[in-house]
Amino acid sequence: MEPGDVARKALACVRIFNGAVGLLAPARMAASLGSAPGEDRRFGYPARMFGIRTLVLGADLLLLKADDPGARRILRQAVLIHATDTAAAAYAGARGELPGKAAKLTVAISAVNTVLAVVSLATAKPRG
Repeated sequence: MEPGDVARKALACVRIFNGAVGLLAPARMAASLGSAPGEDRRFGYPARMFGIRTLVLGADLLLLKADDPGARRILRQAVLIHATDTAAAAYAGARGELPGKAAKLTVAISAVNTVLAVVSLATAKPRG
């Protein structure tokens, strides 16, 4: 298996896991971001929206074939999404919108996802 395929599938699995947590266990996601369980129930709605988006994107990556016509577009979107997630997590941490530990963890996860997306795109076969 090619390094880009390994990176793409690893990213897909991370997305599917995080999406499932957001969709099915938003209180757990809130707790991992530093909120007390039950502290703010409004988090459930955006967590579920994030969750389904992330699950669908993960499934796209997992099912993607190198010769799919839209493969490079999907991989470019993955880079954009994860780079933006990384920047947003860093910004939220710097502004105190996330507790320090949660901000560091979120930035680290998002940065790893960005690297996986970049490796997947960089090693993708150019469309013929």
